[in-house]
Amino acid sequence: MTAPLSSTPVLRATLLWSAVVTGVVLVLAVVIGTLVAGGAGAASGGIGAGVGAIFPALTAVSILIANRFYGHPAWLQIFFGVVLGGWLLKFVLVIVAFFLLLRVEWIVPPVFFFALLATAVSSLVVDLVVISRMRLPAVSETVLPQRSDPDEV
Repeated sequence: MTAPLSSTPVLRATLLWSAVVTGVVLVLAVVIGTLVAGGAGAASGGIGAGVGAIFPALTAVSILIANRFYGHPAWLQIFFGVVLGGWLLKFVLVIVAFFLLLRVEWIVPPVFFFALLATAVSSLVVDLVVISRMRLPAVSETVLPQRSDPDEV
């Protein structure tokens, strides 16, 4: 019998590569923000890249946490509760973050926006690449018939 399929390797790879790509986007956002608007632009780019990295990571982390309950009789309910709770947490955090950040005087909105956008797009690209390169079977728990003896009928 084979081991049960798990999304854990995919999610771990996604988190790892997202962290690497976010680091690159963060550096670029700070450099471009500095060139465009000085220190305030650098801070805006860094904050935009950071905010953009946190939210996709929360989805993967919530699924990884929910996967720890696999095998529990109420696993499906726990899984959906944790993932839905993570989504609601992200929703509230986005609203609170934007309300707080829009009131900060030194934030440069275009630099913040484009850093946030670049991080979001790069996160989607990482997700696509990681998932397309994962080698997971299309069918699980399939038992093929055993070869029978031709004299046995």
